[in-house]
Amino acid sequence: MKTLFAICLATTLGLSGVQSAQQEGNPEAAKIAREGSQAAKDQDWSKAIERFHKAAEMDRKYTQSLALAYQQRAFWINDYDKALADYDVATKLNPGEIKYHLYRGYIYELRGDLQNAMAETDSALKINSKNKEALERKQRLQKIQSATAPTPPPNAPPVTAPPKKNP
Repeated sequence: MKTLFAICLATTLGLSGVQSAQQEGNPEAAKIAREGSQAAKDQDWSKAIERFHKAAEMDRKYTQSLALAYQQRAFWINDYDKALADYDVATKLNPGEIKYHLYRGYIYELRGDLQNAMAETDSALKINSKNKEALERKQRLQKIQSATAPTPPPNAPPVTAPPKKNP
């Protein structure tokens, strides 16, 4: 519940920041971004994305708002494939944003795709090697991987290395 509140708060603050940024720059882009902000407030994420995308094409300062809209649409839909695609776009728009990698990793973990979950967690750690959430997720994923790793039968002979070839 805390996570949901934090995401909603961050979105509201981020989208309200759009309005203050709209006071300067391209007036047409500002108008379109305001439409995107209203659509986001109405949780019409597809319209918000479409409007922010158009505004960002006219003025790059709206790229962050576009990334936020993608992130929110991904968060609210239950279609993991679409959510992964949205987070992929958001990551490309804002590559240094660690939370997009963490969300993608979480979706992969929910799907049981531990390899991709670990890859996204490692990507997050490349951005910030001390991120607490990423470090905890990595430990959890490693425990899951070790618990599900196949173990040899108890009476199986040890595996020996192949003989070295003499030149």
